[in-house]
Amino acid sequence: MKKFVVVLLVSIFSNCLSAAEDWGKTGHRVVGEIAGKYLNKKAEKQISKLLDGHSLAFVANYGDDIKSDRAYDHYGPWHYVNFPFGEKYETHPKSEKGDIIQGIEECIAVLKDDKSSRKDKVFHLKMLVHFLGDLHQPLHIGLAEDKGGNDFQVRWFNDGTNLHTVWDYKMLDFYEMSYTEVATNTDVLSKEQVEAIKKGNVLDWMYESRALCEDIYAHTEIGEKLSYNYMYEYMDTLRSQLQKGGIRLAKILNEIFS
Repeated sequence: MKKFVVVLLVSIFSNCLSAAEDWGKTGHRVVGEIAGKYLNKKAEKQISKLLDGHSLAFVANYGDDIKSDRAYDHYGPWHYVNFPFGEKYETHPKSEKGDIIQGIEECIAVLKDDKSSRKDKVFHLKMLVHFLGDLHQPLHIGLAEDKGGNDFQVRWFNDGTNLHTVWDYKMLDFYEMSYTEVATNTDVLSKEQVEAIKKGNVLDWMYESRALCEDIYAHTEIGEKLSYNYMYEYMDTLRSQLQKGGIRLAKILNEIFS
């Protein structure tokens, strides 16, 4: 009986951890891996020094890893922003606890400040890598009433889940590729296409994700069984978002460290 209880508790704990992840560990590492390919030499050198030689992919999940420590609860709301469809982020009341836009701006400010300690720069660099991934997950620019799709119940093949989880990791895990395989097999882009992706700012990129979020809601029903057809409709979009996240993360880091 005791053995059964232990196994049950481990299973529940594991499921809670999985549900809390953003893009899943694979997705965040893909963003970090792609970003590393677009760093200029100066940024690459300074980032390597701050991360003790570790890659952006290696630290990409730090923002989720610290969630188990209550000392970091303050950063929870920085992973997302919620506001109603049809409204603008700029005019909608802001959360007193902050949001992903404010979180990214804070990370950039700390990294640009010559007075910031090395410890603070390392922390905010890791968080910035994570937040740029979150920014490109459409359900992280979602609706408060269903907690960014966490209360939007669907089925993934034969398993009950929610829409947020499908986009966090269900689709990508079903793809059955490692983060390096996904990062290596991104779309081949011309210099002009890369420059087009880099255009704009964090707010512009947030609105791109918001448009995708609205499209997802328009084409998904509560309780719907999502399977191969859903992968056919949205997997290229998911891969594109990861690629854009990596390229734009590199753009920000190049600007900070150049």
